[in-house]
Amino acid sequence: MNKQANTVFPINELAKNRWSPRAFLDKAVETDKLISLFEAARWSASGGNEQPWRFIVGQNHDETWQNIFSTLAEGNREWNEHVPVLILAVGYKISSWDGGISGYFQYDTGQAVAHMTIEAMNQGLYVHQMGGFSPEKACELFDIPDTCQPLTVIAAGYIGDALTLTEKLKQRELQERTRKTLSEIVFSGKFGETAPFINNI
Repeated sequence: MNKQANTVFPINELAKNRWSPRAFLDKAVETDKLISLFEAARWSASGGNEQPWRFIVGQNHDETWQNIFSTLAEGNREWNEHVPVLILAVGYKISSWDGGISGYFQYDTGQAVAHMTIEAMNQGLYVHQMGGFSPEKACELFDIPDTCQPLTVIAAGYIGDALTLTEKLKQRELQERTRKTLSEIVFSGKFGETAPFINNI
C-alpha cells in the first residue's frame, strides 16, 4: 500500500514513504532485520551521550509480547492481534551528570525511536508508535524501576492489507496523509512569525 508523502520540497525516500499502518502481516520479522532496528536506535544522538533509551521486545505472541499487548488500550488491541513484534520503549530518567532527573530523557528516547523508524523502512518494515497504553501496568509486569519511565509501545512488522481491518479502521488506514504547512511550524524573529525564507516559497 503506497501512502507516499506529497512533499513541497524533495526529501529522502525513506522519510517520504514512512507512515504508521494498522494492518500488519502475521509474519515473523527476521532476527537480523530486528537487530538492525535497535542498532540504528543505539547510534542516535543524546544529550551528554547518556543514551537513556531501553527497549523490551516481544515476538510472535511469546510471553513478553502478551504482556506488552495486555498494556494496550482497547482501541489499539483491536488492530495489534497479528502484529509480530511489540516493543516497549522506556526512558532512563536519571542524569549521570548530576544525579537529578534528566530534562532530555524523553526527547532522546524519542530520537532513538525515530532512528529505529527510518531503519525499519530501510529493512522493508513499518512501525506504528502508540501512546495508548498503561505505563503503570507495564511497570508492574516488567519490574521497571522508578528510575525509568515507559514512554511508548511500538508495533513493528511487514505491512498488511487494509481490507482486513474493521470498517472504521480501514477508513483511517486509507485516508490521505496531511501535514501542517511549513509556514505554520517554521518561525524566525518571534514565535509564530513565519521565517522569511518560508514566505518566499
